[in-house]
Parts: sequence; structure tokens; C-alpha cells
Amino acid sequence: MQSRIKLVENMQFVGTADSGHAVVMDAPSSVGGTNAGSKPSELLLMALGGCSGMDVISILRKKKQDVTGFEIKVGGEPGEGHPKGFTEMHIEYIITGRNIDEEAVKRAIELSLQKYCLVGLTLGKGVKITDSYRIVREA
Repeated sequence: MQSRIKLVENMQFVGTADSGHAVVMDAPSSVGGTNAGSKPSELLLMALGGCSGMDVISILRKKKQDVTGFEIKVGGEPGEGHPKGFTEMHIEYIITGRNIDEEAVKRAIELSLQKYCLVGLTLGKGVKITDSYRIVREA
């Protein structure tokens, strides 16, 4: 797996992955950017949520859960001083659907964070990752 990150101007970069998809990264104007893209630290949170989310929805579909909506919120706590690495991250899974089995949700999250999510497994070696979930039941 490889990616290429190229400076565009000021503090703006474009990252391109093996898949050919690109992401714009930038910094706020206070540090020389133009705020034209996500900060790399924001992308890290999104990567964790996207990676785990793909696992969880895949597992829930295999378990024939009637999921009609799915959202993931990921927050991070930066450490003190520099460099400010994340010391903690929290993932909240919000699953909407009919007749959702709570045990299936718990197991899907557990499998993602402990076995399948490459991003979570990598970050978990140095960052405390916690999780929670909410099931929104539809009639």
C-alpha cells in the first residue's frame, strides 16, 4: 500500500492513494494555510471511523440486521506539548433500523476494533480507543 502527497501551494497538499482517489489537505490561515481541505489530524479520525464503520456494517449485514441508517462519530484528545499526538479517541456508532439485535451490534464493534480494522489496530498500540453505541429503533 502506498500513497503520494504533493505540495500544491502554501500549506495545501493533495494526497493520492493507490486506488487513484485524492484528498485535499490544508492548514488554517493562522499557520499559513487557506483552510481549503481537512487537516491531517482530522483525516486520522475519519480514517478510524471509516475503517471500523465498513467492518461493522459488513458484519451487521451478514447477520441480517435491518439497518436503515448508520453514522459514526469519532473524537480525539490531543496530548500536552509538542508534538501533540492523540492520547485518546472515542468512537460512537449510531445504528438506525428495525429489530436490531444489541448483541449483534456489540459483537460487530468488538470484531472490528479487536480483529479487522487496520487503522484501529495500528492506532491502538499508542492511543487509548474507547467506544459506545446507540441503537435508534424504527417501527
